[in-house]
Amino acid sequence: MKSAVRVLRTIQIAMLVSIALYGFVGERIPAAGKPDPALFYVLSLVSITVVGIILVVRRTLVLQSEETLRPANPDAATLSRWRSGYIATYALSEALALFGLILRAMGFTLGQVAPFYLAGFILILFFGPRQPSNQLS
Repeated sequence: MKSAVRVLRTIQIAMLVSIALYGFVGERIPAAGKPDPALFYVLSLVSITVVGIILVVRRTLVLQSEETLRPANPDAATLSRWRSGYIATYALSEALALFGLILRAMGFTLGQVAPFYLAGFILILFFGPRQPSNQLS
């Protein structure tokens, strides 16, 4: 169990660093011209939907698996489901930051795309892997 948490923390840190790199790259690439506001609204709506999906994935995969992992002998299938839930959560959070990079490349200002970067970063940071309560020894 500890090795699974360690792997997930490594993935979490790598994704946090990549979001910082998205912000850096977004400031270095030239804008594609006049941005289309419709694209901003579409990606904003998709982002809100992705946040909802993250909450559903957390509830169905991570939290239910944590309840099952509480006994002393966790089975491999439940551990795999728990780990997959975290990875899916991180991937969806990373997608939010990618939406910000796409919008920045399309010509939107940093102030307009910063919420996308921040949302992805904060969600990955907030949903850090933790061992079920009686596995902490």
